Amino acid sequence: MRSALVLIGLVPLTAAAAFAEPWPDGAPNRPAIAPAFAEQTEAPAQVTDPAPVLSVVASGLDTPWGIAVLPGDTGYLVTERGGTLRHVGRDGTVSAPLAAVPEVVALRQGGLLDVALDPDFAETRVLYLTLAAPAGLGRSSTAAVRAVLSEDETALEEVTEIFRQDPAAMMPGHFGSRIVPLPDGTIALTTGDRMRHAERAQDPATGYGAVIRVTPEGDAPPDNPFLDTLGALATLFSHGHRNLQGAAVEPATGRLWTLEHGPAGGDELNLIEPGGNYGWPIASYGVAYSGSEIGDGRAAHAPDFVPPRYYWDPVIAPGGMVFYDGAMFPEWQGDILAAGLVAQAVVRLDLSDATVRGEERLAEGVGRVRDVAIDEDGAVLFITDEGDASRLMRLAR
Repeated sequence: MRSALVLIGLVPLTAAAAFAEPWPDGAPNRPAIAPAFAEQTEAPAQVTDPAPVLSVVASGLDTPWGIAVLPGDTGYLVTERGGTLRHVGRDGTVSAPLAAVPEVVALRQGGLLDVALDPDFAETRVLYLTLAAPAGLGRSSTAAVRAVLSEDETALEEVTEIFRQDPAAMMPGHFGSRIVPLPDGTIALTTGDRMRHAERAQDPATGYGAVIRVTPEGDAPPDNPFLDTLGALATLFSHGHRNLQGAAVEPATGRLWTLEHGPAGGDELNLIEPGGNYGWPIASYGVAYSGSEIGDGRAAHAPDFVPPRYYWDPVIAPGGMVFYDGAMFPEWQGDILAAGLVAQAVVRLDLSDATVRGEERLAEGVGRVRDVAIDEDGAVLFITDEGDASRLMRLAR
């Protein structure tokens, strides 16, 4: 059992205070497992003092999944898993559903999922969406589209599909589905193993349990790592993942990082290597929900697979993630802010040289946090996934 974190007599700080004990989050599912290196899990707890101020920007959203910050003072775009895309004003006004959003399979974990702006959005108004796309006979696929937001922010235009997972699957879960423009002009998006098809995450011929990399038009970039591999998917960038629901580019380095749902234990933070195999469903720091071993029971990924840079046991159930790059919290610069569904918090990871040096749970107990973004002024925005009582919230000085 982890020791309780006791916070007594804190002195106001300009940076987060660090403690020797990890954040108190319960007993692990695999207590006998040794991490591959000292900083791979259970980083020392940190507490920002004074605590950021929590406020509600908008309420009454219905199971939101992704948020994008529009430039200037024009507000935000928020996806709702049921299939609607909404504009939210800075005053909290929630628009009617935008027109011309693609059809989705809004079943269990499926629906309208992520939204991201193209780096040239201010000039082009181009954005990207991911979704569970209908594929007939009760099947669905993780898919991504490129579209243009109308000038009056009421509709999508020029909607073009740029990726579709193949083959389609019946099981409406583990869609992955974050989408991130990369510094070189290509697009990365994540998929899941679709729950009952975990073995496909090891098959480079499918887009299951994978990071996919495409051009904005949906083509395979000429330097993709599997382009010349016989039978492999040309758009495949990495594989061996379970259910990737977080992805972000590190501003200082341009490197792509992801967050991956484990089973019972074993959520992962990964630094993505082109062509990397991340081990699922052969290696895992977690166990099956029944308590049985995953694969052949190995936890250590190396030397066969790329090991995570950090893992959680018990899980936080990660959603979206972002690297902090703003003026409001300079002591967080370069840190990861991750959405925690089970953690019911924004999870801050103090990251240095690709190593997690500390962990903090912000707004703990606020509800299931699904996605995180940084506002124009450096405040932290996040959405909760609480059915029709979901909210867009803000953490500020």
